Amino acid sequence: MSKTLLITGANRGIGFEMTKQAAERGDQVIACARNVMEAPDLVALARDNPAISLLGLDVTAEADMKQIAAGMTRKIDILVCNAGVLNGYGGLEDPAHHSRAIESVLMTNIAGVFFTARSFLPHLLEPADGDNHPSGMTGKIAVISSIMGSQERASSNAPIYRASKAGATNIARTLAAELAPRGVAVGAYHPGWVRTDMGGGAADVAPADSAAGLLARFDALDLATTGIYESYRGEPLPF
Repeated sequence: MSKTLLITGANRGIGFEMTKQAAERGDQVIACARNVMEAPDLVALARDNPAISLLGLDVTAEADMKQIAAGMTRKIDILVCNAGVLNGYGGLEDPAHHSRAIESVLMTNIAGVFFTARSFLPHLLEPADGDNHPSGMTGKIAVISSIMGSQERASSNAPIYRASKAGATNIARTLAAELAPRGVAVGAYHPGWVRTDMGGGAADVAPADSAAGLLARFDALDLATTGIYESYRGEPLPF
């Protein structure tokens, strides 16, 4: 059955590939980018596929996002919180870790997940086709986190990014506990080390493979597994 996905950060990397693959398999996709006019590849993709609609969305601007969500009439089946930024891979003394950069990372990677979930929750709670899902589930939230946020996989680089992904996973776990009684399942996912602008050319996972795995994991998510933290291949991860 065709689903409707809203994907933040759809203008590049994994978000772009998830948008492409979801549309190709027959889903409807609301592809979000902070500035759609600066996302020519996404615009071209949407032009060629009527299943993709574009939405300008800044996940750190909650007031604007709430207004956009309030004007939306579409049911959302899977809300994919994918938008993310990285300020630097260096350690404690890396000058890239300055206050404005840290604020951007924490606001986008942690608060952005929270604001996106809060803004679009009403559209997840709407029953599909006017009736409840047989399992009692009404919608799903997929948070793109990272194994770099695992406390058990600590390393000596990218402390701010690591902290932000730990926070994103924690938000996902908290939302899972809060929203399960309302029929919304929530999962946090490590996309792998992906060859994107953020991951770099030396990364070992192709964007297409990561996206395919992630979409499969979103499909498998339900109220019995809500709160899960796993890789794009379905491997459970340590917190």
